[in-house]
Amino acid sequence: MRLTREEESMLAGAEGEAVRLALEQQIKVGDFFGAEDFVPVASAHVHSEMETSGEAGLAFLEKIAALGAKVRVPTTSNPRSVDFAHWRQVGQEERHVELERRLVAAFARLGVQVVDTCINYQSITPPRFGQHLAWGDTGTVAFANSVAGARSNFEAGPAALTAALTGRVPRYGYHLPEQRLGTVLVEVHDQPQDKADWGALGCVVGREVGDYWQVPVFDGIESEPSVDDLKQLGASLASYGSLPMFHLVGVTPEARTREEAFGGREPARRLVLEPGALEAAYRSYLPESDKVELVVFSAPQLSLDELKNLAVGLEGKNVHPEVKLLATTNYANYGLAERLGYVKAVEDAGGTVLAGVCFYLMTPNELREKYGYRSLVTNSAKLANIISGYGYVPVLRPTAVCLWAAVEGRLPW
Repeated sequence: MRLTREEESMLAGAEGEAVRLALEQQIKVGDFFGAEDFVPVASAHVHSEMETSGEAGLAFLEKIAALGAKVRVPTTSNPRSVDFAHWRQVGQEERHVELERRLVAAFARLGVQVVDTCINYQSITPPRFGQHLAWGDTGTVAFANSVAGARSNFEAGPAALTAALTGRVPRYGYHLPEQRLGTVLVEVHDQPQDKADWGALGCVVGREVGDYWQVPVFDGIESEPSVDDLKQLGASLASYGSLPMFHLVGVTPEARTREEAFGGREPARRLVLEPGALEAAYRSYLPESDKVELVVFSAPQLSLDELKNLAVGLEGKNVHPEVKLLATTNYANYGLAERLGYVKAVEDAGGTVLAGVCFYLMTPNELREKYGYRSLVTNSAKLANIISGYGYVPVLRPTAVCLWAAVEGRLPW
C-alpha cells in the first residue's frame, strides 16, 4: 500500500504504540483486499460489548486504553448487552454487568462517545452523501451506504477501533465507485405494507443472494417507504445475505433510475418477487405451539415514531400475564419517549422499554436458561434470523400480530 508521510510517521511510532499497532493491522487488511492506499474517514462506529467481545476482547480494549490512545475522529458505540437501569428487572447476572461497566470505562478513556445505539444514523450522527466512514454494526452500514449514499465496508469491532485511532481505512470494497453499482435486479410484485414486511422483503432477497459483493436493486415498489421501513430492509439484507448495500429505484440517492443504479450495465441476475413471497417468508418461521412466552420489538432499536406506535397499539390493553414484552431503543429516544408518555403507556400495559441495548446482545442464552424461554415472537426479521442461534424458536410476524399475541398469549397463525 502507498503510505503518505503522515502514515509513515504513524507506522514509525511517532504517534504512540497504539496508533502504530492500529495502522500495522490496517495495512495487513488492505494488502489482503488489494487496497492501493488509505482514505480518511469522517467517523467511526464501534461494535463491542461483553456478549460478543468476551473477556479477551475486554482485555484487548483495556490494553489499548492503557497505552493512552485517543480516537482521532468522532466515534460512537453500538448497543451494549446491559441496560444498567434495568438489568435486575431483566434478570442478568451482576458479574456480567460489572464486566460491561469496565468495557464502557475503557471506551470512555479512548474518547469514544458511549451512546450505545445501532440507529446512530437516525439520532446521533446522520451520514452525508459521499462521506467515507468506518462503521461496524451491519445495519448501520447498510443504511449509510444505501439510504445516505455514504461509503463504508462492514468494519468489525477491532477494525472500527483501529480506524478510529488512525482516522482512515484501506480503500477497497464499498469505498470504490465501481463496487457500489447494482448487480441483481429485484422486480417487486408483492408490495410491503407493514414495517415488518420490509424486513421480510430483506429476508427473501438476502436468502437468495447471500454474497457480500452483490448489490440488489429493487424496482417496482409502489409506496413511499419511511426511514424506519428502509432501516428494516437494510438490517434484514445484512443479516440474511451479508449485503452492505442496496438500491431502491427512485428512492435511494444513487438510483434515481434503474439505469443509474446499474451504471448502464445489464443486471447479472434477475429475481421476481411474486405475490405471496412475503407471506412465505413469515410462514418459514413455524412456532412449536400457539403459546406465546416472549414478544420482542428490537434489532434495530426503535425510533421515537415506533415507540409511539407501540404505545398506541397497547392503549387500553394489557399484556398477558404469562407473556414478557420487551422493546429496546437508544438513550435519546428513551428520554423523549419518557417525556411524551410513551414509556409509561407501554409499562402500564405490562411491557418494558429498555435503553442502550438490543435483545440479541443481552445475554439471551443465559436468559433462556434462567426463565425457560423457548418461543420468541418479533416483527424484526433480523432478530428472528439471529436468535435461533441461542436456542430460541423465532416466530416472525407483522407488527399487529405481535401485539395481538402479546395481549392474548397465543398466536393466531
